[in-house]
Amino acid sequence: QVQLVESGGGLVQAGGSLRLSCTASGKIFSINTMDWYRQAPGKQREFVAGIRNDGNTNYADSVKGRFTISRDSAKNTTYLQMNSLKPEDTAAYFCNVVGTFKSDTYFQTFGAWGQGTQVTVSS
Repeated sequence: QVQLVESGGGLVQAGGSLRLSCTASGKIFSINTMDWYRQAPGKQREFVAGIRNDGNTNYADSVKGRFTISRDSAKNTTYLQMNSLKPEDTAAYFCNVVGTFKSDTYFQTFGAWGQGTQVTVSS
């Protein structure tokens, strides 16, 4: 019912920047939260940053001051601006969106994950 498409990953040198985007599509009625997670090889998926529908944001301590999350509600899109990248930021980055979609006859809460986009930071 709801699909997420991520883009913006790539290979960058330490100290560089990347901007990730994640767009939700489908019969979306409203979006409550848009979050970014990441998973490095051999590690558990971890929270990176999140933004609520009221605009409040929160970040993992490891990225505070370097990463900025934003959203364009009209486009159902969230962005993650990543500056001062470090090799330890290397991971697959996933967006997660929670909201409500509307079928022809009912509303239903959804939670969807993107397919992931790889970020590799070389030292």
